[in-house]
Amino acid sequence: MEKRGASLPAPPPGAQRGPVLHIVVVGFHHKKGCQVEFSYPPLMPGEGHDSHSLPEEWKYLPFLALPDGAHNYQEDTVFFHLPPRCGNRTTVYGVSCYRQIEAKALKVRQADITRETVQKSVCVLSQLPLYGLLQAKLQLITHAYFEEKDFSQISILKELYEHMNSSLGGTLLEGSQVYLGLSPRDLVLHFRHKVLILFKLILLEKKVLFYISPVNRLVGALMTVLSLFPGMIEHGLTDCSQYRPRKSISEDAGLQEITPRLDDYVSVSAADISNTNLGKGSRKLAGDHSLEGQKANVPFSQSEKTCNRAQSSNGTVQRLKVPFRTSPESSESDWETLDPSILEESNLKEERENKASEQAENLPKERIHSEGLPITVQPQANTGHMVLVPGLISGLEEDQYGMPLAIFTKGYLCLPYMALQQHHLLSDVTVRGFVAGATNILFRQQKHLSDAIVEIEDAHVQIHDPELRKILNPTTADLRFADYLVKHVTENRDDVFLDGTGWEGGDEWIRAQFTAYLHALLAAVLQPDNEKTLSDFGTAFVAAWKNTHNYRVWNSNKHPALAEVNSSHPFQGQYSVSDVKLRLSHSVQNSERGKKIGNVMVSTSRNVVQTGKAVGQSVGGAFTSAKSAMSSWFSTFTQSTQNLGD
Repeated sequence: MEKRGASLPAPPPGAQRGPVLHIVVVGFHHKKGCQVEFSYPPLMPGEGHDSHSLPEEWKYLPFLALPDGAHNYQEDTVFFHLPPRCGNRTTVYGVSCYRQIEAKALKVRQADITRETVQKSVCVLSQLPLYGLLQAKLQLITHAYFEEKDFSQISILKELYEHMNSSLGGTLLEGSQVYLGLSPRDLVLHFRHKVLILFKLILLEKKVLFYISPVNRLVGALMTVLSLFPGMIEHGLTDCSQYRPRKSISEDAGLQEITPRLDDYVSVSAADISNTNLGKGSRKLAGDHSLEGQKANVPFSQSEKTCNRAQSSNGTVQRLKVPFRTSPESSESDWETLDPSILEESNLKEERENKASEQAENLPKERIHSEGLPITVQPQANTGHMVLVPGLISGLEEDQYGMPLAIFTKGYLCLPYMALQQHHLLSDVTVRGFVAGATNILFRQQKHLSDAIVEIEDAHVQIHDPELRKILNPTTADLRFADYLVKHVTENRDDVFLDGTGWEGGDEWIRAQFTAYLHALLAAVLQPDNEKTLSDFGTAFVAAWKNTHNYRVWNSNKHPALAEVNSSHPFQGQYSVSDVKLRLSHSVQNSERGKKIGNVMVSTSRNVVQTGKAVGQSVGGAFTSAKSAMSSWFSTFTQSTQNLGD
């Protein structure tokens, strides 16, 4: 078997790589802390497989793969996201399986092992968001790797890399395997009516922090919530980890530099649009993120070359300047002001716009190199032809309804697990919001850095702003929808073997309900004189949602398929007595005062029952004694009367 000291042959430079970029082993060193111990292929070109060096973009990799507090558990699983490396503009999806073993159990104990236990994680860095599928394969290999009891045996890791790249492909994103391990059924059972509040929180692009330990429960709950958004797991996270790692404490001052960075631009290659296969199914590509297209097949090393070309030349890439941010207060409003007229350069002249429109008309004949309005490809109704219309570009592969929504774009991050070393991202002015998971209590204590904290253990959603709580207060129709989900999930749970296997109340059924809910909301927004219809979704909520980036991108493009969707709330209807009961139940369960009243009622009821039993026993005992005394007296009296008669 191959050992770590031996040099493994790297894949040929010209070889076309699959979705898995690297297999990485991260260990805990008693002096150096978490560090990369092995990578195949090497993380840094030109270095060995046992190099500890890391790309600057991935400097947090060891702390994500070996989570904080991991020593408290024998094994754990982590999902995490890494920023793209340079020219590769797509999120890198990481899955890590952690285990620890007693040092005395090792067959080969290296000199630097001085602690009683050895902690290591085996990671897969992938271009496809196949979290559960990667986890299932990785857990088996991690178990086998630890069973060797000799961590220098690395051939199994090379075989894992080759096996995954030969068996995984972009077609898996279109099937149910992308949702493996993500159970909306369990989520509804745990959070019940609050699931819809979580759904709306993310629609509003708020700063949402999930909290629990161990990590596998954390990332499972967070990613399951995201799976309720149609197309989000498959195609909606490609831009969800665009952040700059912090180099030093003094770097914060560098955010105020006038010189713009590459990350301050929205990069859109118009040439890529012209080269895209426009006839692909019912999906359209707004940008260049199709996994079935050219980008999925570009070798990682080639994307690095692309990065170098992108930094040295801007002739073929259309860049839209984002308004300059002068303070944290203005950053969010700047990001959300995404009208095309504001996205343009301040010195953009009228003749450039005319030139852009002329090139757009001649797109089939020549390639666009202009700096005009953003261009998206839209299907023309009933003709099957593609036309070019001005609009905001999401950069995501969308379906005919505009799904997935462009939530995790332009500085809104999705970090299923955040290491303590990433804490600065919560207050970074370049981050407009986040959905993040944490196990360290320091994240939870700093409530001012988030809009809501979701404590998974207690199924508690803590929203700090009273105005936001009012916006998210569910309407009567929303309560009916949530109650409909809960009832279907909780009924017929007596049969352990058949539980969750049916359609109604199952995982796919729950996702279908949320898809129908979101489609109805989108269709209702498009209707004229829709105030009454939108009130079922929450007038204040819809008004707040219309100010978000994802709504503005969606609304700037045409989606003819929504014309066939019923533009009313799935559970609209007249107010009834059952709605009063539902509202009262929801208020008691979710308000602090209601919880206190509920606890008092439970404790009072318990005390009454216990007191009743005690009183019953006392009264019953006294009554029995009195009855026996009367019986004894009556029998004595009868006996005396008989004697007198005689």
